[in-house]
Amino acid sequence: MREFIVEADGGSRGNPGPAGYGAVVIDAATGETLAEAAGHLGVTTNNVAEYRGLLAGLRAAHELDPTATVHVRMDSKLVVEQMSGRWKIKHPDLKPLAAQAARVFPPDRSTYEWIPRERNRHADRLANEAMDAGGRGEQWSPSTSTAQLRAGSRSHPAAPPAEVPSARGAAAERPDAPSGAGTAEPSGDGATDADVRAARTVAAPGWAPADLGAPATFVLLRHGETPLTPQKRFSGSGGTDPSLSDVGREQAERVAAALARRGTIQAVVSSPLARARETAGIVAARLGLDVAVDEGLRETDFGAWEGLTFAEVQERHPDDLNAWLASPDAEPSGGGESFVATAARIAATRDKLVAAYQGRTVLLVTHVTPIKTFVQLALGAPPQSLFRMELSAASLSAVAYYADGNASVRLLNDTCHLR
Repeated sequence: MREFIVEADGGSRGNPGPAGYGAVVIDAATGETLAEAAGHLGVTTNNVAEYRGLLAGLRAAHELDPTATVHVRMDSKLVVEQMSGRWKIKHPDLKPLAAQAARVFPPDRSTYEWIPRERNRHADRLANEAMDAGGRGEQWSPSTSTAQLRAGSRSHPAAPPAEVPSARGAAAERPDAPSGAGTAEPSGDGATDADVRAARTVAAPGWAPADLGAPATFVLLRHGETPLTPQKRFSGSGGTDPSLSDVGREQAERVAAALARRGTIQAVVSSPLARARETAGIVAARLGLDVAVDEGLRETDFGAWEGLTFAEVQERHPDDLNAWLASPDAEPSGGGESFVATAARIAATRDKLVAAYQGRTVLLVTHVTPIKTFVQLALGAPPQSLFRMELSAASLSAVAYYADGNASVRLLNDTCHLR
């Protein structure tokens, strides 16, 4: 039976802070490096990054030979002890990652060993390269192809350059370091109290308690311009489903570059309409992510008003328009969707996505009414507030959702990236 050695590492510059992971798969018999993996994670903690490195290494080994045995070597005492079953896993951010790692190879074909940091230089270097690439708004790519590695290069990695900061950051102590000056004693699950507190800290906590865990943060992106946008025509889910204009595509490229620089987006979900999917595709390609489509993020159906300007609707359907402006229960002419119906749809979509992406930052690419509704519901504002918000094409808004059910509006109609 073939045997692999997996060396993995991860860290954050700030704990939590900009984070990344690295992993290398080595042939135990020959010492050949067979595969490398690394990635930028946005903002998270050391421990999450360590587990992501472990997952990447195990998955790379599984792709090479799913019947092999693996011996994992890491300088994270926390991960090694938890995956070996000697420490309990209590933190909610780590439980699902550990469960995923345990499913890649069965327990009888995987072992874990703690090694000093200086013996884990290859994986540490990859993690730093991934963080550096993320800071530049780029995706990490190996300097040596996997094919070349398999051809016979030996696993004798050089130390990381002196000017590259450690994956943990100058101010961040290792949670698994020996106790002593500048370190904290381990808590019940093997992590330090300081690390657990850091993992629970959010980027901008406001008045929210610090012990609720990281929120699910929805970054709400309105799609780029279509030919109908500058004409201010009703364009919902029941119209012609226009694509982006040249201006809209340029806007999507600009927002993609801005989000890549921030490095915080971990998933992309789009409305099914063409203008949103095209915008999402441009952004996701820059971020190296896939696009999931959710029907609940579609724009309101404006019925017979689709493609008309406000003035044209006022002229042709004055009574229906007045009723629509006066009551959220009123539908646009021709069987469109009321604001009440839209709000019910968005609330159900919100609850589903919050459950799916708890603790993560997700880009939702959608439309004017859904974004305004997310904000209205988060604020507990009346439906009439929808008429008091301005949302430009390719603008960014953000809402964070906490474990106790509370929400916090963090951004509305940001267009700095378009200037």
